[in-house]
Amino acid sequence: MQCGWSLLGPLQWSRYVNKEVTVKAGKDEEEHRGWLLTVDPVTASLVLVDFREGGGASVQVVMGHAVDQVQVLQEADQETTERLQTSFLPSGAPGPDLGPEQLRTRRGGVRSWLEKNRVPVQEDGDQLRVAGGVLTIRAPYRPEDCWSQNQIILDRIQRLLIQIQSDPHQTRD
Repeated sequence: MQCGWSLLGPLQWSRYVNKEVTVKAGKDEEEHRGWLLTVDPVTASLVLVDFREGGGASVQVVMGHAVDQVQVLQEADQETTERLQTSFLPSGAPGPDLGPEQLRTRRGGVRSWLEKNRVPVQEDGDQLRVAGGVLTIRAPYRPEDCWSQNQIILDRIQRLLIQIQSDPHQTRD
């Protein structure tokens, strides 16, 4: 990718997420390398993660206005993708290691809560598709398990799921 990174937009940026990239930025074309975790939709800034051998990770933010070139080095394997997605979750958050019955109960509770709030939702295997597929909620159905290209819908659904977390009895009538 040549110049104009900030002009590409979220759809093009998402093609680089979960890939190891080299980024050239600044007047001196300083080179940064790491796994692209996300791109800020407002500033086009890149968040690069570099996993250390002994565990842990270093995070680097490259300001979007300074980016001259982004080059993909390799795709992430399943293990790296999972590590990227789980590295920055709160330590107190319930893990995805719930049993099938607990997941089914939680999925049903989230679905009924969304329907109660007049949000169209469909079950698709172990995922929930919201608003005609614009947003997906994966197990274990927490706010951070939502994915969408539409930031407004993502924010609204995450707020509804936060209400469930603050009072789990809200899903019952």
